[in-house]
Amino acid sequence: MARKKTITRDQILNAAYEVVAKEGFSRFTARNIAAKMKCSTQPIYLEFKNMDELKKVLVKEIITKLSTKMLSKEVTGNKLVDLGINYIEFAIEEKQLYKALYLEGETEIADLEEYSYDYFYHTVIQGTEYEELSKDKLLSLYTGFWIVVSGVAALTSSNIITPTREEIIELLEDSFDMIKTNNRPLDLSFKTLHL
Repeated sequence: MARKKTITRDQILNAAYEVVAKEGFSRFTARNIAAKMKCSTQPIYLEFKNMDELKKVLVKEIITKLSTKMLSKEVTGNKLVDLGINYIEFAIEEKQLYKALYLEGETEIADLEEYSYDYFYHTVIQGTEYEELSKDKLLSLYTGFWIVVSGVAALTSSNIITPTREEIIELLEDSFDMIKTNNRPLDLSFKTLHL
């Protein structure tokens, strides 16, 4: 008679999330995840073909959680500024997870880029004043947006700068207005982004 599974897929994903959120992808190993669940590595390999598959599923779940719970909070009513402030606050509140996803270079960057542009366009741009921008202007806004918010996120999460929420909002509003009205396209295209 076959043994009943006692460790579920969700338990493995939760343990993997804890490892990454606390220690980053450098500690993302079957042994560390199994140790978190107090079991052998066998259940992990029964549920996932390999660690790459587990990582891909985990990153997808983290992205879903980010977009539904953290990045979509209304702060100012301006969806572009709200996305920026939420991203920066995520970097401050979840320092290690932010670092693991965006700074360690361990995640599939193409997946993050595709997700970030889709989220940016469908959640922030559609139905706003920005929707009328040309393709070049929209790409400039997207590129400038990520340069500004990533810089502020990295500096604030490292405690190099400590602006108030109001100061961050003002910085974001000024930066986005400047990018939107600039007549030269900002052409620092992401590696895999094709519109």
